[in-house]
Amino acid sequence: MHMLQVILAGLLLLAVFALFGRLWGGDAAAVSVAAKAFVPLWLVLSLVNLWVGVTKAGYTVTQELPILLVVFAVPAAVAALAAWQLARG
Repeated sequence: MHMLQVILAGLLLLAVFALFGRLWGGDAAAVSVAAKAFVPLWLVLSLVNLWVGVTKAGYTVTQELPILLVVFAVPAAVAALAAWQLARG
């Protein structure tokens, strides 16, 4: 359940980035740049989630790595797809 919540939070954060890209840039290229800027921040936040899982929840790094992969990959893939589609159009 927590993993789904983190993924949804990532998608919501991506939407916020896209909204600000649209508001500040006003075109699809700005939204594409915002989606690209989201990915490094999401990586850091995903690593923080891993750290919390290891230090507070008592999981091992080996147990948390597959969760990190999914939690990072889903919103990052959506961001990459959005950036690619917006850059094309």
